[in-house]
Amino acid sequence: MLDTVRGKKVSEALTMLNFLPTPAARTVAKVVKSAAANAENNYQMAPARLKIVKAFADKGQTLRRYHANARGRASPYHRRFSHITIIVEEE
Repeated sequence: MLDTVRGKKVSEALTMLNFLPTPAARTVAKVVKSAAANAENNYQMAPARLKIVKAFADKGQTLRRYHANARGRASPYHRRFSHITIIVEEE
């Protein structure tokens, strides 16, 4: 998902992500919108000239959960999370 937006303009990346059918596309689109808004408000960059320079996902925390199993037992499973990072710059 991140490979499709890396190196593209923000407007072009958001258009592509809106037409992808996967649920992860919506999450990545939210992060791209947030990065563009932060660049515009905090660093006074023009939103039309923003380009995605870096996009990567790091490992996040892991929650250890249990679900019911046969004979009253519990089986553990790990619920994993990740941190998505988008870095934008002006062209």
